[in-house]
Amino acid sequence: MLEVTWFLFIVASLVLIVTPGQDMILVMSRSIAQGSKAGVATAAGVSVGLVGHTILATLGLGAILRTSEWLFILLKLAGAAYLVYLGFQLVRAERHELAVSAGAPRSLWRLFFDGALSNVSNPKIAIFYFAFLPQFVLPGATHPTLSIFGLGLVFSGLTFLVKGPVGLGASLLSSWLRSRPKALAWLYRTSGAVLIGLGFRLAFERRA
Repeated sequence: MLEVTWFLFIVASLVLIVTPGQDMILVMSRSIAQGSKAGVATAAGVSVGLVGHTILATLGLGAILRTSEWLFILLKLAGAAYLVYLGFQLVRAERHELAVSAGAPRSLWRLFFDGALSNVSNPKIAIFYFAFLPQFVLPGATHPTLSIFGLGLVFSGLTFLVKGPVGLGASLLSSWLRSRPKALAWLYRTSGAVLIGLGFRLAFERRA
């Protein structure tokens, strides 16, 4: 059994996933340009890309959590600082214009590949995974590596559950967000507050 705090992890993950960002804009733009199937294919690619980050995070974090005290502390503080930085960036954001472009039509497989590549090649996501996942592993967990891997896979699945439907209804969602800048600002500030709280929680977390 995975030794993690599931409820807190799922709530925090969903708040972060629904926040418009690079992957969300990519899914929406493909859906608006080529239809709902294109959006869903792109969302699937993004989610598979997260599996790649899950594997990297599992290998790296598992070794650090088990063997090195000072690397653990360094990673913890760096991750906490990064989460707080992201949080303040979101809290300070007042408006966000969704930029969408049609581009040349692409096959569903190419859209899937583009979504995966966009995600895997983003170093910010790798850093985010290293900062985010360890917070939800219970102190003194017998198998922290397995727990991190399970959290990463669940995050990937949740990403598709959110962004797949976004691909289906991107046109309506895009219009709604553009016409309601206050709602988007509220979404950013709420997400930013969550990130800041997680960052401080990580900074003061003690190693079991």
